[in-house]
Amino acid sequence: MYTYKTIIEEISTQFTEKHSRFIGYVCHTETDEEAVAFIEKIRSLNSDARHNVYAYVLNADNRMRYSDDGEPHGTAGKPILDIINGFELKDVTVVVTRYFGGILLGTGGLVRAYSKSAKDTLEAAQKYLMVPGVTYTVNIDYSKLSVFEKMLEKFDATDVKTTFEQNVIISFSVAEEKSEEFLLDLKDTFSSSVTAEKTGNSYAKQKI
Repeated sequence: MYTYKTIIEEISTQFTEKHSRFIGYVCHTETDEEAVAFIEKIRSLNSDARHNVYAYVLNADNRMRYSDDGEPHGTAGKPILDIINGFELKDVTVVVTRYFGGILLGTGGLVRAYSKSAKDTLEAAQKYLMVPGVTYTVNIDYSKLSVFEKMLEKFDATDVKTTFEQNVIISFSVAEEKSEEFLLDLKDTFSSSVTAEKTGNSYAKQKI
């Protein structure tokens, strides 16, 4: 596992160039299947648009795909891919929808417009650093929950999932570089009354 940058939330931006409307969409996708599902979602949402161009980069095998979706070769998908790579992002899919406005933009104009849409959308998205992390599960009494939640905040825990039963069952990820300090802090705070069971390794998210 190694550190890389990504986005988490799905957002969109838009602008108009010579009466053509360009709408940029971005989504976090970790597999080809997730990327294709997002692309099809946007195509369905904009089924009356002339073009739904896309590009995506996955962390797995550094896999990259793009499509001009009917635009002249090299004027749409590849420029979007170049923008994604320029931001050094992975596990990201960008779709740019174009509603044709009746005025031809030319090859240079198309490259600039699709690049701008991708750039505007990625600039608007919150970036995250995905760092090697450790996943833990904690079984904790309700009376100690508020103190423990402050610990999770202190160590920037992510992917927190809570189940309320007789006790509270919490699973979460902590950056690997912080895991030793977290366990020491847990022991100092709760003595041996609360322990964290390591359940695996995963990525932890840190806002950039």
